[in-house]
Amino acid sequence: MKKSIFALLLLLICIGCTTAEPETSEPATDETVQRLVIYSGRSESLIQPVIDDFSAVTGIEVEVRYGSTSEIAGLLLEEGENSPADLFYAQDPGGLGAVAAAGLFADLTSDVLGKVPSRFADPDGKWVGISGRARTVVYNSELITDPAAQLPEDIMGFTDPSWDGKIGWAPTNGSFQAMVTAMRAVWGDDQTSEWLQGIQANNPTVFPNNTPIVEAAGSGEITVGFVNHYYLYRFLAEDANFPAKNYFLPSGGPGSLIMVSGAGILDSAENHLNATRFLNYLLSDAGQQYFASQTYEYPVVDGVIISDGLAPLAALDALAIDIPLGDLEDLQGTQDLLLELGIIE
Repeated sequence: MKKSIFALLLLLICIGCTTAEPETSEPATDETVQRLVIYSGRSESLIQPVIDDFSAVTGIEVEVRYGSTSEIAGLLLEEGENSPADLFYAQDPGGLGAVAAAGLFADLTSDVLGKVPSRFADPDGKWVGISGRARTVVYNSELITDPAAQLPEDIMGFTDPSWDGKIGWAPTNGSFQAMVTAMRAVWGDDQTSEWLQGIQANNPTVFPNNTPIVEAAGSGEITVGFVNHYYLYRFLAEDANFPAKNYFLPSGGPGSLIMVSGAGILDSAENHLNATRFLNYLLSDAGQQYFASQTYEYPVVDGVIISDGLAPLAALDALAIDIPLGDLEDLQGTQDLLLELGIIE
């Protein structure tokens, strides 16, 4: 009897010492624990920690190639079926749409797609949203003390000559190009060209991405900048008195676009199962809480708590333009327009 009791206690101790994977990950086996190759249009500082967590939980060795979303999308189109990538993780729907249109994505399973509301996934089931973000205007809170009175109600207002030399933008950035694509879908190319030329006439400071725009707004180098909402919170986490705030355009329109980062599995993927496990991990409670707590983005899975200080997504929805994410897929058309106007090279 004592031997049986001892055996039972030992079994319970062993069970208590076991670290379980999130419920969305399959148990590791010789067939699944191999490797995964990710092409990422999201920056290393934002997503490498969650990739490291996934690798630690599953034992899968992950290789990542980083670049801008448009750069990585172009690379995948060039490599085609010979690409070594298993999964494309993009900053915005535009890059995903370009790859999907070329027929390079496999169909995602209903299990993966069913984890998010339909508005956050490709209607053809080729990619799925991972985290939500809102376009906003970051401003220096020492220079702009009454935003309701000092800032325009819509993004077209920044073409006024009074904003000459005060604006920051990142025309090569994927999220900026997604916003311009939304403008084209809603306004048409003529009005979008009018806005782009109006901003260009105001001599904006050009930045490579969102982070230095927020930094420049805080330093007073610029007064306002067009960015995604969450970059400001990374600065506030380090300095609660950082002198910048987000302004959500009260009239809505393309300047208040809500979009998602997302990912799709390449049809030519050698490690398709591991890529599916990675998507399941990102959409698990642990993965979604990482984005909510560490990158200050909006979870796309119900029930995950957002970070303190973030406006509820429902409140932003009331301002945001209602545009299907599929309408943001004409990345090439947007880049052609920016090239035509001399805004990018």
